[in-house]
Amino acid sequence: MESAQLVIIAGLLIGLVYGAVGLLSGFCLMSSMRGFLAQGDGRLVRSYALAIAVAIAASQLLAGSGMVDLGRSIYLQTSFSAPVLFLGGVLFGYGMVLSNGCGSRALVLLGLGNLRSFVVVIVLGIAAQMTLKGLIAPARIALVQASQATVSANSLPSLLATLGLGDAVSRVLATALIVVALILFAFAHPAFRRSPGQIATGIIVGLLVAAGWLVTGYLGADDFNPVPVTSLTFIAPIADALQYAMLSTGLTLNFGIATVAGVFAGSLATALVTRRFHLEGYSSPRHMLRSAGGAALMGIGGVMAFGCSVGQGLTGVSTLALGSFVAVAGILLGTTAGLRGAFRVQPLAAA
Repeated sequence: MESAQLVIIAGLLIGLVYGAVGLLSGFCLMSSMRGFLAQGDGRLVRSYALAIAVAIAASQLLAGSGMVDLGRSIYLQTSFSAPVLFLGGVLFGYGMVLSNGCGSRALVLLGLGNLRSFVVVIVLGIAAQMTLKGLIAPARIALVQASQATVSANSLPSLLATLGLGDAVSRVLATALIVVALILFAFAHPAFRRSPGQIATGIIVGLLVAAGWLVTGYLGADDFNPVPVTSLTFIAPIADALQYAMLSTGLTLNFGIATVAGVFAGSLATALVTRRFHLEGYSSPRHMLRSAGGAALMGIGGVMAFGCSVGQGLTGVSTLALGSFVAVAGILLGTTAGLRGAFRVQPLAAA
């Protein structure tokens, strides 16, 4: 079997697991922050923190052993626009609140029978494709060209290396500092320590990120037909999946499209097995407009930020890229602003 076929099959399997786990656990950054800020329930946000810790530790282990070259990913570029990354993150975070979930969560809820998520996925995909290659692309490119800068250190380890530390020491030190801090934050919460399901979710999702790097960076390392090195991310893959559904004869399957299909299939299968599948729709035209508007912001912002709450929040951060931390800061700010409004929590529509 060719490496490209192995990558597609593995991407489908990774998506299946993510879809099942996402449905059973409610794994979602927006839900995590809403629970943390509005309801005082910190279990989900600590599950997310644990997933980041596991993703960083496992991904850096792969990179340090030489199995995967994370430098080939889109996150570790020597030239990037911090303002565009941050602005994109803010737009994505605010849109995520309006749509009541990110792109990956929309795929999971779609498998549950949530027709609102169908609108979110479609609008997000169209807006992302417009920003990548369509009407909005020239404006995005102009913004990037006007504000990008070339840096000598594009990751936290390379930044530490400028202090005179060796590459290996810098990688271990940067990884240890962040991973230990995240684990302490997660397990300092008594309710989280009593939630084995949320602990397992954080570990599994983090390992899925590392599995994506291993699949594309190791199994896909074909000298004649190399596969782009990537892992879990959902903005561009959702756009590509919609385009593939319409024009499959002129396109090629890739890891991202397979992952998107896997997430939906995994969620649907889990919903059917657990008898949780049921159809839901919008409560009002205003609710639909709010949701679709949020999806458009997620599509545009996610492309500008090079990823979503998973694509940057987990996958990008697992590379320890400085640009990813900038994008995640924007996502957190946009999400917080959306949840609090003018520094107060706003009532939200049902998921």
